[in-house]
Amino acid sequence: MKHLLGLEGLSAAELTRLLDSAERFVGVGVGDVPKRDDLKGKVVVNLFYESSTRTRVSFGLAARRLGADVLDFSPGGSSTSKGETFIDTAKNIEAMGVDMVVVRHSSPGAPHVLAKHLLPHVRVINAGDGAHEHPTQGLLDIMTIRKRLGRVAGLTVGLVGDIAHSRVARSNIHGLKTLGAKVIVCGPTTLVPAEVSQLGVEVAHSLDEILPRCDVLNLLRIQFERQRSGLFPSIREYRLLFGMDSDRMQRAKSGVLLLAPGPINRGVEITPDVADGPSSAILDQVTNGLAVRMAVLSELAKVA
Repeated sequence: MKHLLGLEGLSAAELTRLLDSAERFVGVGVGDVPKRDDLKGKVVVNLFYESSTRTRVSFGLAARRLGADVLDFSPGGSSTSKGETFIDTAKNIEAMGVDMVVVRHSSPGAPHVLAKHLLPHVRVINAGDGAHEHPTQGLLDIMTIRKRLGRVAGLTVGLVGDIAHSRVARSNIHGLKTLGAKVIVCGPTTLVPAEVSQLGVEVAHSLDEILPRCDVLNLLRIQFERQRSGLFPSIREYRLLFGMDSDRMQRAKSGVLLLAPGPINRGVEITPDVADGPSSAILDQVTNGLAVRMAVLSELAKVA
């Protein structure tokens, strides 16, 4: 694996190796646990064409804890704002001697284009491309499930909300199915594309109907910034039909695990009391995300 462009096509063995590796990175650089030098002498650039807090900071921190030099790039203060193309920007950064490019872009397939145009020794990691994939988020979600419930195979995982615009949903689907979980996607008909069933998932439009069956519920953020208007009548109606609250927790499967890729819209996808309750693993996801990104960077650095 020279790049991490998505979870689609990765084998169960490859996914398991990354997850096992991530387990070993938990806590590295925290307290008395020393940093490592896996990336000593390497230069990692965060090439983020979309706004991000958690993913960008997490990748930067992960790279520094492995001994890398980190360059943070944003298009607003660069030649991109003067008309420079995506590839030209990347090639100029490459000419500075970088070893890894972590890229987030609004266009699906942008990381794949970079991987084809950059020199063979430069590793490309997809930090989210449009509504296509977000592989490290998928991995950290799966890692959180595995740590909290002890397994992935045989579990039923519900992905709830804005499936149509969610790159997180697609990475979760590919990774979870490969590792033996059953996946149900659930949301308003306008936010669940018909073609998603071709990925081998069950499609539902009632959260209340699937609650008793799900071992895990991943509550996806409504991506208002990617939507056209009118996809559902109101935020209030969405909250009533698909929001996770204390009443629904009473009707959910015993021991259900709640995930929510940040940032969460408190009071929309999930109420504050549930988000901060014992079934929630939202902060665990953040911790595990750092370990996953360290594992990915370390694994790719080993590739000749």
